[in-house]
Amino acid sequence: MREFKIDENLTAVCESEKTRSGFRHIAVLLRDGNEIGRAKVCYQNRTWESFEFETVLYKLMEKSGIDSAVIKTFILNAQQKNISEVSQMFKSVAMIAEIGNILCDTTKEKADWKQRMLKAGLPDLQIPEDWDRLSDEEREVRLDKVIEFAKNVDVKREGD
Repeated sequence: MREFKIDENLTAVCESEKTRSGFRHIAVLLRDGNEIGRAKVCYQNRTWESFEFETVLYKLMEKSGIDSAVIKTFILNAQQKNISEVSQMFKSVAMIAEIGNILCDTTKEKADWKQRMLKAGLPDLQIPEDWDRLSDEEREVRLDKVIEFAKNVDVKREGD
């Protein structure tokens, strides 16, 4: 469950639920703690939103008659906040992976540490098929490049 403060009086409470064929996002709009609106959006696989609950929030606010300028401002602010959170997540993963340079003694230990930490923090990270055939030095060089990228990532919205 996640709360979104729209303005001083309006708050949206969102949650995700599993369904037989996928999942759904449900949003409830509260004015000073009292429910004034509700919306849901169903998905079969995954969403392509710029932040979690974007579609259901937009639907909820539109359905509840909230001024389009307020909706636009809220959505843009939420997108920017999410972009900032994603950038910070990359930087944090990079920092933890770099700790291997301090904790580990050999090149192999350093490369193994960095690989484990990057994979844990970035679960969608794809490791090349020939990874195990690379020397420890080459693995560490490549991992250091990923870490450097993650430290300097500056996620932008499409069209910026």
